[in-house]
Amino acid sequence: MQKKAYERPVIQRVQTGITSKVGAQYGNRPVTDIDGVPVKQLIERYGSPVFVLSERKIRQNLEAANRAFKTRYPKVQFAWSYKTNYLNAVCRAFHQAGSWAEVVSRFEYEKALKNGVPGPKILFNGPDKTDEDLRLAIQHDSPIHIDHLDELYRLHAIADEVDHKPRVAIRINMDTGVYPMWDRFGFNYENGQAWDALNKIMTMGKLELIGLHTHIGTYMMSASAYHIAATKMADLALGLRNRYGKVVTYIDMGGGFASHNTLKGSYLKGADAVPSMDDYAEAIASALLSAGFNQDELPWLYLETGRALIDDAGFLLGTVISNKRLSDGRKATIMDFGVNILFTSFWYDHKISPAQDSSSYAEDSVLYGPLCMNIDVVREHVTLPPLHAGDQVVVHYVGAYNITQSMQFITLRPAVVMIDHKGTPHLIKQVESLETLERGEVTPDYLNEIGL
Repeated sequence: MQKKAYERPVIQRVQTGITSKVGAQYGNRPVTDIDGVPVKQLIERYGSPVFVLSERKIRQNLEAANRAFKTRYPKVQFAWSYKTNYLNAVCRAFHQAGSWAEVVSRFEYEKALKNGVPGPKILFNGPDKTDEDLRLAIQHDSPIHIDHLDELYRLHAIADEVDHKPRVAIRINMDTGVYPMWDRFGFNYENGQAWDALNKIMTMGKLELIGLHTHIGTYMMSASAYHIAATKMADLALGLRNRYGKVVTYIDMGGGFASHNTLKGSYLKGADAVPSMDDYAEAIASALLSAGFNQDELPWLYLETGRALIDDAGFLLGTVISNKRLSDGRKATIMDFGVNILFTSFWYDHKISPAQDSSSYAEDSVLYGPLCMNIDVVREHVTLPPLHAGDQVVVHYVGAYNITQSMQFITLRPAVVMIDHKGTPHLIKQVESLETLERGEVTPDYLNEIGL
């Protein structure tokens, strides 16, 4: 007869209904499937750990966002933020649903072209565009969002070499009442930098100014900040009309909308603390519609939101390696995934669910990854039932930034699977191997023999 593993007795208060001003505690109900596909089946087929994306949820999120904005403003266009998750299958799902592409680097730009996005529907952002990058964007007639004066001057020089005017916008930063300000990128509204850049573009006449762009921050939990930003953007657009007779085609409000993840140190759960898509839409649309545009001059509203459209469509499935007690008595559980592939665990207290039925009580635990570094902490405090070696868990809301910011450190990066709207899983990125890892390495001939 096998000896049962020892479990420290825990006294737990029974929670019934609302027990405090922030509501009842979240339970530990198991999550045994993703879109109808069993978790254990996914792990058996694709390995552990494995990222799983729900195409159904991606499309539902985009539909809801479109509905929120298009019921409040007549001219709306979303552009998928490639840096959020640039796997081709993900990007094409957004493009099939009508989203353009927003990129911040040459390789993202080329990915968008290869994914079939026409050049005029690729918004090129970012401070690091080489002359070759700018020429490529001009060749494909893409809107170029100018970040600084040096880029503006280089565009003026390149414009003399081409047979048509490059289509450009400028990026604006501003005080929206949220601090610290995101004033690293673009031209400041309050101190006159924005008008300085606009005046140079209009008087030189070498570039076709078609829009204005801003991105006020990331994980913005204040919808009113977008109202302030849209008001200031509209002021610039109306100023251009009055001063130069120039009517801009679009105002790009960027992204930064929060997902339902819970920020570390937050008093409330993410789902209770962040604005809804309707809140963001109301703030932006009301500001633009109240600004004083003539009906026939109303600009298009471009949106580059990424995180809010995919975070809750992504899951990380993993397996328990072992348990131990720390010197202070706390329970520690070691998982087969760490901060190298779950980078957002530095920002969020991700929800962790067991993937199988478990004990009815739980205790506070530390969740570690497998890396040989002390900062490999997935959750510093998480209430979980006893998990044993070989048990599986589901980490929620990991669709944004984890795949693009993951790194090969000690362990190889896992496979990525997308479940389509019919419930069929598809491998969209293979698990790394030693061969793929070493593909770019070159060893000098004199090191071929090591002599051991």
